[in-house]
Amino acid sequence: WVRSPLLPFDPRYHLFQRAKPIHEILDEIRPDIVEGSSTWRGGWIAAGWRGDATKALFLHQDPVAVYPHSLMSPPLDEKRVDQICFWFWWYLRRLSNRFDATAVSGDWFAQRLARFGVKRPIVSSFGVDKSLFSHRYRSNALRRDMLAACGVAPDAPGADDAVLFIAVSRHHMEKRLDAMMDAFARYRRERPAGLFIIGDGPARDKVEQKAAQIEGVRVAGHIGDREKLAKTLASADYMIHGGAAETFGLVVAEALCSGLPIVTPDIGGAADLAHPAYAEVYRPGDVDGFHQALKRITARDRESLAVAARAGANRICEPRGHFRSLLAQYAEIRQENRALAAAPATSRQPAAN
Repeated sequence: WVRSPLLPFDPRYHLFQRAKPIHEILDEIRPDIVEGSSTWRGGWIAAGWRGDATKALFLHQDPVAVYPHSLMSPPLDEKRVDQICFWFWWYLRRLSNRFDATAVSGDWFAQRLARFGVKRPIVSSFGVDKSLFSHRYRSNALRRDMLAACGVAPDAPGADDAVLFIAVSRHHMEKRLDAMMDAFARYRRERPAGLFIIGDGPARDKVEQKAAQIEGVRVAGHIGDREKLAKTLASADYMIHGGAAETFGLVVAEALCSGLPIVTPDIGGAADLAHPAYAEVYRPGDVDGFHQALKRITARDRESLAVAARAGANRICEPRGHFRSLLAQYAEIRQENRALAAAPATSRQPAAN
């Protein structure tokens, strides 16, 4: 641990400031692998250490997708926004070239980075605790309670036909909860439904103000008890998701393991997990497209979708599977580096044309 200042705009995080104390620790422990986990100061500090280690840049965030895409799309096409942000991709290429590989948690993000020339993207998908997140936790009584919290009482007209959507999301502009609630509002004019939103974040007040204007929306706040969260998730009918900037759709993966059909954007980490057998997709931020996706998913047979979702969860690994994959790839890269260092100097030269 290195004492470091708080991040000014999010006090839940600290920010590496000085390279010297970090490099001194690395000099002392002489690691085989050094992982930089930030595109900013922390990444440059890891890259600048001169010890004999394999270095990987692990990207937990796509800053262009989080901010420019969220602010400028859909009025502007995402590809156009990427072009406007050419300077960031130049910067990221420059940083990644100081490392041996760029580690990410999903195929979609790896392909995106490869298109911009970021060095050697390798994929190790995140995992879900499948002993916790399971369809076996589904409770009809809890489902009725959640619908009631959304304003759909058990004895209300049409309650037997009501649909319960659930969203688990940090309250931040990248999650596009405004578009989600607007799409739900359109859907609810056609059929009794509830939208149960779990989560918290810097935009909580704005989310609650918006929700208060839409019948059927319940902002439930943060659920820290993981078992309670798993039971709540499994007891909904459909998971709906607004964010297109994640590098991996962790809450969507948890929903699949809980047996929920899903509605997600057609790009981003969550899109990696979508399959026509149990999902509908839409363009991120497109309220009408989101509304139509809600109509399509609920027009299909839910039990068949749930069975397909549980089958789709088989391709999601456990957390230990993520680390086995990641460390195996790091070990392979380190072995390649050692072999290259041991090779005669002449064999390292590129062949003449």
